Amino acid sequence: MANTLPRVLITDNINPKAVDILNGVAEVVYEKALSNEELIQQITTFDGLMIRSASKVKDDVLNQAHQLKIVGRAGVGTDNIDLDKATEHGVIVVNSPEGNTIAASEHTVGMLMALARHIPEGDQTLKAGQWNRSQLTGVEVFGKTLGVIGLGKIGGRVAKTCLSLGMSVRVYDPYLSQARAEDLGVSLAALDEIWEHSDFITIHAPKTRETANLLNAETLKKCKPGVRLVNCARGGIINEADLADAIISGHVAGAALDVFESEPINPDNPLLTLGNKVVLTPHLGASTEEAQVNVAIDVAKQIRDFFKDGFVQSAVNIPMLRKDILDPVKHYMPMAEVLGSLVGQIAKGGIQSVEIVAKGSIHDVDTSPLTLAVLKGLLSLTREGVNYVNARLIAEERGISLKESSVKTLKSYQNMLVIHLTTDERTYTVAGTLIHGDNFRIINIDGCRLTLEHTPHLLFTPHEDKPGMVGLVSGILGNEHINISSLQVGRQGTALSADQSVETAQSLMVFNLDTPISPETLSAIQAQSGIIEALYIHL
Repeated sequence: MANTLPRVLITDNINPKAVDILNGVAEVVYEKALSNEELIQQITTFDGLMIRSASKVKDDVLNQAHQLKIVGRAGVGTDNIDLDKATEHGVIVVNSPEGNTIAASEHTVGMLMALARHIPEGDQTLKAGQWNRSQLTGVEVFGKTLGVIGLGKIGGRVAKTCLSLGMSVRVYDPYLSQARAEDLGVSLAALDEIWEHSDFITIHAPKTRETANLLNAETLKKCKPGVRLVNCARGGIINEADLADAIISGHVAGAALDVFESEPINPDNPLLTLGNKVVLTPHLGASTEEAQVNVAIDVAKQIRDFFKDGFVQSAVNIPMLRKDILDPVKHYMPMAEVLGSLVGQIAKGGIQSVEIVAKGSIHDVDTSPLTLAVLKGLLSLTREGVNYVNARLIAEERGISLKESSVKTLKSYQNMLVIHLTTDERTYTVAGTLIHGDNFRIINIDGCRLTLEHTPHLLFTPHEDKPGMVGLVSGILGNEHINISSLQVGRQGTALSADQSVETAQSLMVFNLDTPISPETLSAIQAQSGIIEALYIHL
């Protein structure tokens, strides 16, 4: 009898427990390591593939993967997998977003304690025959204030541990509600409050446009004198040269880093010369025996469940959604994700709720995939690993309530997707309409009616509704050699819900730009008379 079991290829020296889990539901071939050429040759007859970071699943591999249905990445990051191409080929990609949570959080706390008590320097000098007690006086963490930037799974475990050590914990996380913060025993804080009051600061955020270079010369100056920094999240969030200068000056007492802008670390990195002022480890956050076993087991179980039941827990691309549910709304998915990202970038305050309203021709279909797309766009602004499977769960963990509704009648458009995002300050609204295929337009932003094409770089300038404002902002952009590809002005007063009203004469200019805009240029625009705010949006 011919073998009807699916075939799964495991490579990249994954823990052999993955083989044990898949045996019985699949024919498993285990190769500790394969070159790209070998992978291309072998992949043609496999239904599943399980890898770590060494193998690259790009177009050349996918073009030969005629039977491939699922790729499992034993870890968090999927940079070595072309997700768009995998989606085009109908291949599900899964990862293990929580397999290294405990390892990373324990490493963070260990780094904090090592920094506070000069443990690495004490070990090195003692082994070198020295007894330097007087030179290695540390500080206690009890009674100190810990600033946490990002309260996901890892940040949450670190906060909980440090609370048990007697620390006071302040958290900056724009998607953490006040109620959820109170449940966790932490205090919500703005970034400036984190800088001003924290004795220790630990980072647990992804590297995004908003977080890249977050701690630099300017923000480090705002920090409390004697602050100590810990980063076991992503390199590039701290400007390493600026950090070294701040440590040399004495304003920053020290730092403990597990991740770096360039890895392996450059030998001329100034942090390497700072002795016991810094604790440096070579990206060991997930490097525990348990974590490597956990990610292998997690992904192997997902591949097993997929071949048994057709279901996976941590898909990072779209094919896992049922075809009959996805097909009626699939062209709306890109718009929904963009609207989620847009409303998240214009909103201020802790998010309390999100309402998704489908109007017109999409009022009578299952819009649950659109809700997932909105949440993915919104939550991905401050957290890595958000996907169509876990987006709703992450929202619930953050204390964000969800509401979905539909309206049949619609006057001006055939279809409309409206997003109402409520924070502890107010409700923000954006809306879009699909015009053809995947093409859409953003048609309302907080009561300002527009017909806006989304592009990567946008400048929003709410302003007083008076002459001369367009020329004022355009002149500044021109002086900075920033090209404007298009411009729209919307007058406030076309609100989408009954509880919104116009209190002042206000308009919104939206510039589509060819390039990003610097913080200095934003400040120059915002300083102009009549400009209420200058906000750079990246979509």
